[in-house]
Amino acid sequence: MNRSPLIRISIKYGAVAGALALALLIASYYMGRHPLLIAPFLDFRILLFGIFIFFSGRELRDYEQGGVLYFWQAMLGGGLVVLMASVVSTLGMQVFGARVPEFVTAYVQQMTDYLKTFSAEDIKGVGKEVYDRNLVQLSATNVSQLSVTYFAQGMVIGFLDTIVLSVILRRQPKN
Repeated sequence: MNRSPLIRISIKYGAVAGALALALLIASYYMGRHPLLIAPFLDFRILLFGIFIFFSGRELRDYEQGGVLYFWQAMLGGGLVVLMASVVSTLGMQVFGARVPEFVTAYVQQMTDYLKTFSAEDIKGVGKEVYDRNLVQLSATNVSQLSVTYFAQGMVIGFLDTIVLSVILRRQPKN
């Protein structure tokens, strides 16, 4: 079956980005900084996804479509890159979390320690009931819950990257 270049290129770049995201996630964990406790606006996936979206869009535009790339094509291609990368890295995280149970326990412990540093004013701002409920529910956290959060964050990060890069990469035919 002959796939369209847009799908073929996006899946290729997305799979590589997902494998690299998983490798960085595991490396971050073993370096002592739990990757799921890094603020989303400092997440390495912002840069990683941006690089792979850019190069997949550029390959499609320059080598497959003769220098033409419409905004919708860039959005669709970037979305596929992000979806593929998020699926690969999330499934890999599921497997890693199942094989290394300390991944989840370290998250729970570090998050519990972080939440206990909240001042009375912070707790009042969030709400005492919400704070207590989150602290209690944290002990029941499992790798599936972490994976869903990781996937959702990746999709949001990737969507924002895709919008910006689709505007930059688009090039319409000259009449």
